[in-house]
Amino acid sequence: MSVSAMVEVRGVRKSFGAVPVLRGVDLAVGGGTVTCVIGPSGSGKSTLLRCINHLEKIDAGRVEVDGALVGYRESGGKLHELPDRVISRQRAEIGMVFQGFHLFGHMTALRNVMEALRGVRRLSKKDAERRALAALREVGLEEHAESYPRRLSGGQQQRVAIARALAMEPKVLLFDEPTSALDPQLVGEVLAVMKDLARGGLTMVVVTHEIGFAREVADTVVFLDDGRVVESGPPAEVLLAPREPRTQEFLTRVL
Repeated sequence: MSVSAMVEVRGVRKSFGAVPVLRGVDLAVGGGTVTCVIGPSGSGKSTLLRCINHLEKIDAGRVEVDGALVGYRESGGKLHELPDRVISRQRAEIGMVFQGFHLFGHMTALRNVMEALRGVRRLSKKDAERRALAALREVGLEEHAESYPRRLSGGQQQRVAIARALAMEPKVLLFDEPTSALDPQLVGEVLAVMKDLARGGLTMVVVTHEIGFAREVADTVVFLDDGRVVESGPPAEVLLAPREPRTQEFLTRVL
């Protein structure tokens, strides 16, 4: 694993049936940095995130978070899948915010954030409530702690989902197009929370089509196309002076 890399993806391949989706992806994410992954629809961006937290099993390669193999143990030069309970413990260290909010409709915002703290972290009700309220405060929703999802806007629901992931105190937080399901007027409030988290030193990997956000917040921008990393580097290079024709063509279409 690279020195100071919190996430390292090496030679990762993933196919669905006969269709290759990731074709040998390499990615290193430094601790306390923000990596934004951009690229056309179907390029493998979401699958890459799901491989990092082992929601999808990889076909080849390896994924490490904080120096530990994710989903597997190595023995005799071979990888052996870990038991589900061990994978669940690993996954608790790798937060995930999805396009859809995935909130429990019958639970208040507070209970939604508390659920994994009680069930996975095994915190007492009092400790879980305290940590959940702190997470809601961090995303500006403490006053909506007792609101049910149906009473919240899409932007507020996504902020609850971010609070739920934050409350687990993950080593890295993965965002899969977190604003794509939102009305345009609600996008800004979610991006503002994400900018605050980035300034706070949280390690983040963000799949996004918000090029302005990537330009402002990312330490590294990765352009993925057809399951391969075509280009990666600082935003000023990849977004403003891309070297690869495929990157140039994509940015011409989206900017």
